[in-house]
Amino acid sequence: MKVTLSALDTYETSFTPLVVIELAQDVKEETKEWLKNRIIAKKKDGGAQLLFRPLLNKHEKETLGSDNLYLVGASRVRLLLGAEALGLVKESVDGTMRTFTYSTRGSFRGFHDDNDDFLTMTECQFIVKHELENLRARDEKMIPGYPQAKLYPGKSLLRRLLTSGIVVQVFPLHDREALKKLEDSWYTRFSLHCQPIDRIRGYFGETVALYFGFLEYFTFALIPMAVIGLPYYLFVWEDYDKYVVFASFNLLWSTVILEVWKRSCADMTYRWGTLLMKRQFEEPRPGFHGVLGVNPVTGREEPLYPSYKRQLRIYLVSLPFVCLCLCLSLHIMMIYFDLEDWALRVHEESSTEWTGVLLYVPSVIYAIVIEIMNRLYRYAAEFLTAWENHRLESAYQNHLVLKVLVFNFLNCFASLFYIAFVLKDMKLLGQSLATLLITSQIINQIAESLLPYWLQKKHSVKVKRKVQALKVDIDATFYEQVVLEKEMSTYLGTFDDYLELFLQFGYVSLFSCVYPLAAAFAVLNNFTEVNSDALKMCRVFKRPFSEPSASIGVWQLAFETMSVIAVVTNCALIGMSPQVNAVFPDSKTELVLIVVVVEHVLLALKFILAFAIPDKPRHIQMKLARLEFESLEALKQQFQMCKKW
Repeated sequence: MKVTLSALDTYETSFTPLVVIELAQDVKEETKEWLKNRIIAKKKDGGAQLLFRPLLNKHEKETLGSDNLYLVGASRVRLLLGAEALGLVKESVDGTMRTFTYSTRGSFRGFHDDNDDFLTMTECQFIVKHELENLRARDEKMIPGYPQAKLYPGKSLLRRLLTSGIVVQVFPLHDREALKKLEDSWYTRFSLHCQPIDRIRGYFGETVALYFGFLEYFTFALIPMAVIGLPYYLFVWEDYDKYVVFASFNLLWSTVILEVWKRSCADMTYRWGTLLMKRQFEEPRPGFHGVLGVNPVTGREEPLYPSYKRQLRIYLVSLPFVCLCLCLSLHIMMIYFDLEDWALRVHEESSTEWTGVLLYVPSVIYAIVIEIMNRLYRYAAEFLTAWENHRLESAYQNHLVLKVLVFNFLNCFASLFYIAFVLKDMKLLGQSLATLLITSQIINQIAESLLPYWLQKKHSVKVKRKVQALKVDIDATFYEQVVLEKEMSTYLGTFDDYLELFLQFGYVSLFSCVYPLAAAFAVLNNFTEVNSDALKMCRVFKRPFSEPSASIGVWQLAFETMSVIAVVTNCALIGMSPQVNAVFPDSKTELVLIVVVVEHVLLALKFILAFAIPDKPRHIQMKLARLEFESLEALKQQFQMCKKW
């Protein structure tokens, strides 16, 4: 029998703050009271049935002049029922992973009536976030005190409060003690060891843990390329005939590492329970808008927006804009080549040390321009994708990733393709690849980690001085924590991190045969990237809400697509090598045909390898099959009982 919230008293006297809601300074009292009542009201009355209180009491508010921060928590029973509603998967006493239910809670490992650690703080915050986001308008026509903030039945209250500026932000709190333990085992002591991926997952959730797991795996996967590339660079760098062997190894490497990652990913996500989580019917994303109507599938009231209008926006506005940006990128690329010609002429006219350095200046400038263009285009792509008004978050993410990847691929790699297959200048190709790779790595390290950390450190000092100067009887440590965290930057997800790895994978898999040190520089960068990313997650950004994930999502397809392009590119580079051309001195047509045939054979081999290497290890397949069998048996028993009745 399923236990419901209405059947239980979920009130508790103890209050553990999980989430902070920051309101605007001038929010009206009636609005605060209405919001409080909706959050603490029972589920059957349209509330979230959560715990809610201000950060400061009345006396502290008068002293500090601040009354816009509120804490949200939940009773233990409320959290357990929320875990059941979300379909969280936990380990049972027999060692298998099963969907948690409140009625069978005693059959799960680690559950005791007096144990508050059965659900991690991350899972508790995810449950609270889900309940806050699913607070829906009922009979209200507007937000009390704000007649311009219109509501209709089914509208997300939190989304309306955020877009109206009434709620400034909602964020989960850090657990200072758990964070300190995580830091000590993660990045504060420099040593060559594997990351504590399970601890990262326990603190930040599966999405962040999968990124760091993939970063670590990709870094170790680059080591064979770096080991081969180093002596290759030292001994046969100027002999471009020899890059045939390196390109051939590239083909096999780029396929195998992605297939093996799928297996590692399945192993991790099964252990975490997200591989088994059933995908719920996706509700409309918070930014989706339209005319209120009834969804023909669910029967629920929600905004409806004609798909033909979305298609018109995509094909008449977004697509032309993307094409225009691509043309601009190509135009800037040609300006770069004009600068390269100018620098070469200057060097030839007066060959000095300074003119030798000048040869690298156009590539450095171009690399910086590429990074600036990528970041500006990202903002435009986000705006356009939001304007297209996609109903589902998955559709929004897919369209955004597609826009960004197409532009970034052309912007970062067009010049390399032009040098390789139009100019056919392998020395310039290696020089350009090295400059683009190293410059982009330096810029990313500074812009993503060092600069934000320095700014956050300065702000922390100011806040601590302000709190120490207070002469009031409050929990200064906790107050300082909340004030510090609310001013931290918001972590926008793993998109930029995966994009950086995607471009790095492109540099290594496409053209590293002409610059064998590419993999070595990538390995060095990633070892520092692990620590700098860990630092920014723990010290620079607010703690993000966790999101259950079973894989790296659309990025797996993006990396696989890049590996296919790598096969074509490396085959073409092999076909252009003097070593291969010497075999066919008279018949270039025959050479082209042979290269095309070899490329098709290698692609076929690649797909055979992808098919031959199972995505899930054998023991995971067996456990999943066993669970499916047990589910079918349970359904049969229920059917037999129904027939008897």
